[in-house]
Amino acid sequence: MSGRDPDADAVRLAGESLAAGDPTGWFERLYAESATGDAIVPWDSRTPHALLAEWGSPGSGRALVVGAGLGDDAEHVAGLGYETVAFDVSESAVRLARDRFPGSRVSYQVADLLDPPGAWRRAFDLVVEIMTVQSLPEPLHARAIAGVAGFVRPGGTLLVIASGREEGGPVFAPPWPLTPSEIEAFAGDGLEAGEIEDLRDGERHRWRATFHRPA
Repeated sequence: MSGRDPDADAVRLAGESLAAGDPTGWFERLYAESATGDAIVPWDSRTPHALLAEWGSPGSGRALVVGAGLGDDAEHVAGLGYETVAFDVSESAVRLARDRFPGSRVSYQVADLLDPPGAWRRAFDLVVEIMTVQSLPEPLHARAIAGVAGFVRPGGTLLVIASGREEGGPVFAPPWPLTPSEIEAFAGDGLEAGEIEDLRDGERHRWRATFHRPA
């Protein structure tokens, strides 16, 4: 599969899924096809996200990694000392993550951000959301943002890493990068904004932001 556009399979499958009215079904198809060599997962770097690796420091308590994919970010969080739960809507992604990290301390689970387990509400000391909300169509962003914010327990922290764009800026979806107002919207459901980093490098625009729930 060398020489292929690494984004081509995700774009193709997302387009087919969205046309069928299923905004999340393409994740399962992408991970399942990657297991057979028929597709490339473009974000599979086999390393934790650089903005997470720079930010993270040893900690304790329960952590939740949203849209964990193949597990590299979750393993990093667990390595910091957290009792870590990591979920993805794709059963194939969860299976592949477990296969990639046999004997892992991470609890990999299948779950849907748009309909998460009730027991997870305000249950985690650290919640890590890396580029999951932006993978959903814009009409679902508010619901997904509220879901992420709702996982943080009193005294807990939310870390958000996302691609960015200006309000009303062009989108060549997927993904649908987050606007300043969408980043600010994570400070809902009782969360308070901490540091919001607006990171720019040439045409590349990213966010790294933290939010805290008062104890």
